[in-house]
Amino acid sequence: MNPASRVLRRLAPRTLRGRLSLVALTTAALLMTVLTVLFNAVMDRHLRHQADDELRNRAAAVATTVDTSGRRVRVLETVNDRLLDTNVWIYAGTRLLERPPSAPAGSPAARAAGRLAARGGDSCATVRDRGRRPVRLCSRPVPGRRAAATVVTALDLAPYRGSAETLLVGSLLLDVVMLGCTYVLTRRSVGRALRPVRTMTDQAAQWSAVGSDERFGTADHPAELARLGASLDALLDRIRTVLRHERQLTGELSHELRTPLTRIVMELDWWRARPRTDAETSAAQETIAEAARTMRTICDTLLDDARENALNPATAPGTTDVVPVLDGLLRRIGTPERVRTELETPTPVLEAGVAPALLERILDPLLANAVRYARSRVTVSAWRVPGAVRIDVVDDGPGVPETFGDELFQPGRRADPGDGHDGAGLGLPLARRLARAVGGEVSHDPGHRTGARFTVSLPSG
Repeated sequence: MNPASRVLRRLAPRTLRGRLSLVALTTAALLMTVLTVLFNAVMDRHLRHQADDELRNRAAAVATTVDTSGRRVRVLETVNDRLLDTNVWIYAGTRLLERPPSAPAGSPAARAAGRLAARGGDSCATVRDRGRRPVRLCSRPVPGRRAAATVVTALDLAPYRGSAETLLVGSLLLDVVMLGCTYVLTRRSVGRALRPVRTMTDQAAQWSAVGSDERFGTADHPAELARLGASLDALLDRIRTVLRHERQLTGELSHELRTPLTRIVMELDWWRARPRTDAETSAAQETIAEAARTMRTICDTLLDDARENALNPATAPGTTDVVPVLDGLLRRIGTPERVRTELETPTPVLEAGVAPALLERILDPLLANAVRYARSRVTVSAWRVPGAVRIDVVDDGPGVPETFGDELFQPGRRADPGDGHDGAGLGLPLARRLARAVGGEVSHDPGHRTGARFTVSLPSG
């Protein structure tokens, strides 16, 4: 960037109101400059025509005193002879008959009058006298049968030029006043027009800080502000979703990490309470290591869910065909050879009122657990009920112990941590939480005796 551009950029107003005011002022200045030039050009032409008309009228009046009926041109004496002779030259051909007393023979005006007389016809010219004052001269021929004469009249243009200069100064002063008024009015108008934008900006900043439910809407706003309000509302919705996910993640982390942290603290307190054998110390260390691994698993699971929520928010509306999603999940889970999966549905198209990504995150933990614990078969049934879609996931595994039923959907709880299967006890709680977020539910049927039955209810599409 060259120095001139940097200087102009530094001098440019920093506010939108200042920039718009500067643009309006520049535009008005250009327009007024053009209008002023045109106005003064027209007025100068008009004043010159006025001077020419006056000169021709005087020449016509003087021509009435010139007699060209005889062989020689005669100048008749009249009552107003002195007034008529002021700045008047009378020629017979190119011979000077009379001249004004104030114009000597060698003056610029006298020489210009001689040239006009020699040229003949009606013509005008402008010269400057010895005082550098502009003088306008016009000639008028006086025809005759035997002789012809020419009357040349002169007029000092100083008063006309003075009027033109006065008009120019007046128009320039008027331009300055108009430009000042234009700048002030534009600045005030732009300020008033931008006041709602400033108010909306302040409100958006305040609402975004606390995750408020307040929104601008599009009613009772001009089209431009309505579009701005809609954009700010969408931004506030995203900020509110992020804040909700942040609070949710913080709460889940604090809740889920409390149990393994408590185990670690208890083991350390127990180990430090009195001297321990090597076997007891090794057992305590193993317990602490297992609790730490559980903490890491909990953190990884919750953070993965938070990342998925950020990329595919659970609040996103949509309608999804349940059957293809179930079929795709069953293929991706990787069913062991000993387990056979069946998908039962009375209709090939079954739409639920949730987004595809959300439906997958709800069903994936249920299907993964069913395949993990099933002995030989997993049956998935999906059908429509009034106002909802119901999905049953049934396996023929060991089922859920009766004593563990109340803790089944509590995060971090597992019926048998030593069953040889990986997991942090967060899949079912997450599935229920996501289903409830869209008005659905995930439940367990404690009356099912052979294996386990989980039911997902979702709003219909």
